[in-house]
Amino acid sequence: MSRSATLQRVSVDVLAAIPEEEVWLASRKSARTRRAYRTDVALFCRTFNITSPEELRKIDHRAVMAWERLMREEEGKEATTVRRRLAALSSLFTHLVKFGVVEQNPVREVERPAVNRREGMTLAFSQKQARRILDAPAEETVHGLRDRAILETMYSAGLRVSECCGLRVSDCDVARGFVTVLGKGAKIRRVPLGEPALDALRGYLTEARPELARDDSPDVVFLNRRGGALGTRDVRRILAAFPLGDGRQLHPHALRHAYATHLLEGGADLRVVQELLGHADLATTQIYTHLTRDRLRAVYEASHPRA
Repeated sequence: MSRSATLQRVSVDVLAAIPEEEVWLASRKSARTRRAYRTDVALFCRTFNITSPEELRKIDHRAVMAWERLMREEEGKEATTVRRRLAALSSLFTHLVKFGVVEQNPVREVERPAVNRREGMTLAFSQKQARRILDAPAEETVHGLRDRAILETMYSAGLRVSECCGLRVSDCDVARGFVTVLGKGAKIRRVPLGEPALDALRGYLTEARPELARDDSPDVVFLNRRGGALGTRDVRRILAAFPLGDGRQLHPHALRHAYATHLLEGGADLRVVQELLGHADLATTQIYTHLTRDRLRAVYEASHPRA
């Protein structure tokens, strides 16, 4: 039996038997997050051969710690993935405690692995590198125009890859220079686009998208070769064709990192950048100020005679 089939079976055996399962997932506004939480819990249940919610009573903090070590040391999962899986399991146990299925939440006694956010900042690249990629000649083909529009739009608006894929034609106000974005937690924000991005988007919408669209194509902006919605994996593959000068592949989130960093380097107010990124918490946006300070320090030390 395949891994996906096994997880599906576990989901049916355990998750479907959870009292008021939808109540458990009600606070997870994103459908993607709800799917991830179900999958995370199913993975845990498969690991410990749990076939019913009642069997979770035998799980204590030592078992959860063993699972955490398994993910980190043997499977090599990143801290962000481990933290999400533990959060999913913790939310389930909290729900089951309320319904009297289990007595306590053992995940609360387990320390979550720390996430080194500054390591993630290495995704960002300089303004010079951005100009090199964005100013390179584009292929005047249907797919070349589409790929250029994706690159320009993501960098100009700081979009997450899922936001780019979900962007609808009706969300693009090319005349006024804005796009309306549906972000995390179903939050909507209106973000300006620069002239290069507007030119690329306008060219794609008028010349390339009509060639890709079919009678049953969705209203999304970016379409694949079959006229369907472009997926996040498709965007990652497309951006990989635009390598950085140091040989690194261009990752979708690197464009968002660069967008925020370059705004701050240009003197943008932190609160404004928070609104543009769609961050609920200012502390999340402040991560980018660390990178900006590091870059300023590097420039200072390389340039000042008495640094």
